[in-house]
Amino acid sequence: MKCKLLSCLILTTTVLISCAQNSAKEAITLNAGDFKEAILKKGVQVLDVRTAAEFNGGHIEHALQANWLDKKEFADRTQHLDKSTPIYVYCQAGGRSASAQNYLKEQGYNVINLEGGMSNWKMNNFPVEGNGDKPQMRLVDFEKIVASNEYVLVDVGADWCPPCRKMLPVLAELKQKPAHPFYFLAVDGGNDIDVMKSIHSDALPTFIVYKNGKEIWRNQGITDLATLNAALK
Repeated sequence: MKCKLLSCLILTTTVLISCAQNSAKEAITLNAGDFKEAILKKGVQVLDVRTAAEFNGGHIEHALQANWLDKKEFADRTQHLDKSTPIYVYCQAGGRSASAQNYLKEQGYNVINLEGGMSNWKMNNFPVEGNGDKPQMRLVDFEKIVASNEYVLVDVGADWCPPCRKMLPVLAELKQKPAHPFYFLAVDGGNDIDVMKSIHSDALPTFIVYKNGKEIWRNQGITDLATLNAALK
């Protein structure tokens, strides 16, 4: 009986240790210094899970952004991340990014969290991009461009938006060989809020074609070259 009890205790202890080890592997957290060194490597993705306003107030260089508090936005944007490369995630203090880490791991991503978030990053005097004082595009300027060109393709996007980055080579090819000459107008989805409200755009990326000042076509999300060209014919 004692032998059986001892065997059970050993087995239980082994299982607990194994579970603890697996749990540790499942939730990797790095201090600011190690995080900074890790994201210097090629082929990594840095993801800011704060709001757009927080992001614009200062973020880590080359970071993508998806608001964890907006579940639809977060799911829409992160589905375009690369599962073959690690994601280094952060928020303001570490809580939201820990939750986002768990979600992304369930989707099959390799995710590393920044301990203490942006607050810890700044306390270490590490570099931050953006300061939130970039002027918005004036609505009057937007309307003037749309009205004064026959065809205008409006791209509501941002360089920190994962699906927007995927669209860059498609847009580059479109500009080289368009089905019809057009004026390309980029609207900053994290900054040009007045324009976005005016054109009722609340998701990134959004593409709108205007002809002689009137909207004739709109599409949200990843859009292929053929579809964009068809909209411009």
